[in-house]
Amino acid sequence: MTFPRRVRLLLGLLTMTSLLHAADLRIGLIGLDTSHATAFTEILNHSQAKDHVAGAKVVAAFKGGSPDIESSITRVEGYTATLRDKHGVRIVDSIEELCTQVDAVMLLSVDGRPHLPQARPVLAAHKPLYIDKPMAGTLRDVHTLARLAAESKTPFFSSSSLRFAKSSQAVRKGSVGTVTNAWCGSPASLEKTHPDLFWYGVHGCESLFTVMGRGCESVRRGTTAEGKIEVVGTWKGGRTGTFREIEGYKGQAQGTQGTAEVGAFDGYAPLVAEAVRFFQTKVSPVPIEETLELFAFMEAADESRRRGGTEVKLSEVIEKATRP
Repeated sequence: MTFPRRVRLLLGLLTMTSLLHAADLRIGLIGLDTSHATAFTEILNHSQAKDHVAGAKVVAAFKGGSPDIESSITRVEGYTATLRDKHGVRIVDSIEELCTQVDAVMLLSVDGRPHLPQARPVLAAHKPLYIDKPMAGTLRDVHTLARLAAESKTPFFSSSSLRFAKSSQAVRKGSVGTVTNAWCGSPASLEKTHPDLFWYGVHGCESLFTVMGRGCESVRRGTTAEGKIEVVGTWKGGRTGTFREIEGYKGQAQGTQGTAEVGAFDGYAPLVAEAVRFFQTKVSPVPIEETLELFAFMEAADESRRRGGTEVKLSEVIEKATRP
């Protein structure tokens, strides 16, 4: 039987769509010392999972682990066993081997310090790369990673899951007009191997930059009435954005058209969905310039603390971090 041309075209499109859905992207994980490894895999690999994200599956992983960070080395074997035994993920012996078996990579190591060396073979293999928080262990490494990705023409992005909360995204898209001032808070436990806010305060800082956007010029660090970390940033045009160390995740944004609650945590699924879309399109959901400014904000906060709470310009810490 010969079908009319329109019908043949429609059948062809349906067949192509079916093949695209059948051919899930193969994702590889680096760093099995964080609950993100098992949580992301559950969301991706199991259609019955709450908030399942279709289009990709975790198929292989390199376990990593940092001996000098207790929260890393005491957890890596347990998470590795869960991925292997519950989810059927292949555990490989090197990142180079991982790259031969996957279409895209999620770098999840809880320790930001090895992110640069762990990313190098991924960039060399030109695999699209998502880097979990913190992007790296120093501002210099953050800039080096961005430069190497650009030089290798490998698409990548880095973000906390907090960026993709509905409340923060609504404000970013203009629900209260131009944001004139905002505060966002999160826990901010410290890890001696990292700048103070890189380890956990990055979550609240990510929310802050989601609603404020780029343009932060200087930072002053102090403490709240309860003795917790408080960092006040001044943006171009006199806008202000504040990070506060608090219990939980919340904040508020004041705009030219109203006020909104922001800074919530909506789970991991929104981030995983954005990562899959990124792997499919090769288009980053987060401008790298904004990520670089976010990490300069956190580094400037440390420098302000070292100087007794005086104001520190972001341009100063960026110049130092990128100096040959």
